[in-house]
Amino acid sequence: MPSCCGSWGSRADALTMTIAAILARYGLIAIFIGAGVEGETVVVTGGVMAHQGLVPLAGAMAVAVLGSFTADQLLFLTGRRFRDHPRVVRWMRKPAFARALTAFERHPAGFILAFRFIYGFRTISPVAIGTTGVSARMFVTLNAVAALVWGTLFTTLGYVFGQGITALLDRYSPSVTTVGIAAATVAALILGVQWWRKRRAA
Repeated sequence: MPSCCGSWGSRADALTMTIAAILARYGLIAIFIGAGVEGETVVVTGGVMAHQGLVPLAGAMAVAVLGSFTADQLLFLTGRRFRDHPRVVRWMRKPAFARALTAFERHPAGFILAFRFIYGFRTISPVAIGTTGVSARMFVTLNAVAALVWGTLFTTLGYVFGQGITALLDRYSPSVTTVGIAAATVAALILGVQWWRKRRAA
C-alpha cells in the first residue's frame, strides 16, 4: 500500500508539474490573444497566474498591453480601410455604433482613452472611430496610453486577488475534485454573464 500511494503521489506531482510547465510556456501567448479577443477576464487571470509563479508579472502586463493595443489597432484599420465591407456595414447599423460615434464626437481624445473601459463599446468603438476623420497618429498615441493603463490595471487586480485565492486554498486545502468543480462553476458563470451581456447589447 505505501508503494502504491507513493506511486500515485508521484504521478499526481508529475501531472501538476506538467500542467504548470504548459501554462508557463504558453501562458503569455494565451494572455496576448485573450487580451485582444476576450478582454478583462483573461488579463485578470494572467495576474492570478503571475501570482502563482506560472508567468512573470512584468510579462503578463506587457502581453496584456500589447494584445489590447494590437487588437484595437486592427479594428481601427478595419473601420478605416474596409468601411464598405458587408460586415462593417452591419456593424454600422447597430445602435452601439451610433452611440460610439456620438460619444467620440463630443470628446474625441477622452473617448479614445476610455472606450475599452466601457462595457459594450470595446470592440465596436475602434471600428467606429476608424470611419471618422481622426488622424491615425492621434489614435495610435492615445490607444497606446489607454492600453498601457488598462493592461497594467487589470493584471495588477488579478495579481492582488491571486494572493487572496492562494490564502483561501492554503487554509481550506480543498481536494482536486472540489477545485475542479469550483473552477468549472466559475467558468460557466463567466460565460453565462458574457453571453447575457452580449445579447443585451445586440
